[in-house]
Amino acid sequence: MSDLLTQLPALLGVLVGTLGTILATSLADRARWRRSQSVRWDERRLDAYVDYAHALKESHAVALRLTADHRPGSRSHPIDREEGLARLAEADARRTIVWENLLLLGDQPTVAAAATWRDAIWQVERLARGIVEPPSDVMEMLTRVDEARDGYYRAARRSLGVRGGSVEQSATLRRALVDRSTAASEVPAA
Repeated sequence: MSDLLTQLPALLGVLVGTLGTILATSLADRARWRRSQSVRWDERRLDAYVDYAHALKESHAVALRLTADHRPGSRSHPIDREEGLARLAEADARRTIVWENLLLLGDQPTVAAAATWRDAIWQVERLARGIVEPPSDVMEMLTRVDEARDGYYRAARRSLGVRGGSVEQSATLRRALVDRSTAASEVPAA
């Protein structure tokens, strides 16, 4: 019995050490799993954000081609109306599908910004489809699209933790639109 009592502190030390090792390993594995899951979902979220942006840009590009005649100085290549409407329908179907991924994986500010961008593009699409008459200022409508896109990218970058400053394009695009429309209005009549 005295041998057991003399060895008891060593046995308790081994037991405490073993339990400490098991606990530390378990905590480290759990933290590693959480990091892995976080990276996995961040990658999926990035894909959802990019896919949605591509789908919106596709719709917008087709709508711009269909509305080229409403914009003086437009650099958009006009498209046959029937072909354009068919492409617009295909782009709309793709956008609807990738919207679901965005709803599933996106955070609230990014989803809200995506909806704002989508709504701004819908206004251009309505003009392209002939649902509405051209507004008095088509350039203002296009500026709203560009500003909404900037808002989407700001929210998406914030959601993903992307740093590096502003990538906003709306001011540059607005200047280009104004320059083109001014140049088109200054062309002398033949």
